[in-house]
Amino acid sequence: MLRVGLVGSGLMGATHADAWRRTSAHLAGVYSIDTDGAKRLANQHQVGVYESLPALLNDVDVVDVCTPTHLHHDIALQAAAAGKHVVCEKPLARTMEQARAMIAACEEANVQLLVAHVVRFFPEYALAKAVVERGDIGQVAVIRLTRCSSLPTWATDNWLSDPVRSGGMLLDLMIHDFDYARWVAGDVESVYVRHVRGHNPQKVEDYGIAILRHTSGTISNIEGGWAYPKGMFRTALEIAGDAGLIEHPAGSSVPLAIYRKDEGDAHVAPMPSSPLAEDPYTTEIKHFYDVIENGTVPRVTAYDGLAALRIALAAVKSAASGRSVNVAEVG
Repeated sequence: MLRVGLVGSGLMGATHADAWRRTSAHLAGVYSIDTDGAKRLANQHQVGVYESLPALLNDVDVVDVCTPTHLHHDIALQAAAAGKHVVCEKPLARTMEQARAMIAACEEANVQLLVAHVVRFFPEYALAKAVVERGDIGQVAVIRLTRCSSLPTWATDNWLSDPVRSGGMLLDLMIHDFDYARWVAGDVESVYVRHVRGHNPQKVEDYGIAILRHTSGTISNIEGGWAYPKGMFRTALEIAGDAGLIEHPAGSSVPLAIYRKDEGDAHVAPMPSSPLAEDPYTTEIKHFYDVIENGTVPRVTAYDGLAALRIALAAVKSAASGRSVNVAEVG
């Protein structure tokens, strides 16, 4: 039985723990610098609490990293050195140097490094990608994505609001849609960003717009924000091609609407039944289990995580400089 050790006991740690319990893996226990949080999570799932990372590494086959972003690198290197597979929450790392070191260490150890870009597992996003691949809307020209929420104040020590540790909203939140846009339209050539904190760094909330130019010629317009009233969260997607349009508006009860130039009225694309029966985090973790245990081709690779990080860091650089940034500039 695949033995999994969880590192981190915050919101994502709890989410991953619940998802692992829905697979055939054995959740061995939790290690976290937040000892009270580790005890609560361990009690909830009736598993052990580890007092150190090396102690956890001795007992598991997989390390699931759900810590603040700036800590991913060190944990992954220790896991790889111990010959353990690594599941890592997005972003893969805080810097490109850290991410490359993680990939190199896991490749040298011949272990998996799987990055939890969960949007690829949301049924409406996955179905939109499949519709594009079928050619139903022709050549993709414009992608519009929205992801806006209230300010995340739930994180331990409020680390998400610290750009040194999290990279800020541009890196932590908008990387979801940077990754998705690249998944749909291919590699990104350049990024141009404007955001609220770029003009007023003292602001706690943030809101921004990013324009991505893909090497394919596609343009992606991505909206992100940590500025909504408490408890609000809205996402939307729109993919326009030369033969039609895919739409999933914010707050819509329609799963996915597809408009084709040659068909008139839109039709609603039915969702696959299995993803609707479980949350996308469970779908994601079940997929990672299959990758590790059965050799399934991963839907998202470590190099996808690296590419998404490169786009996000280019966005941060663009916001700071006020100019369009070629992603190659961030290495």
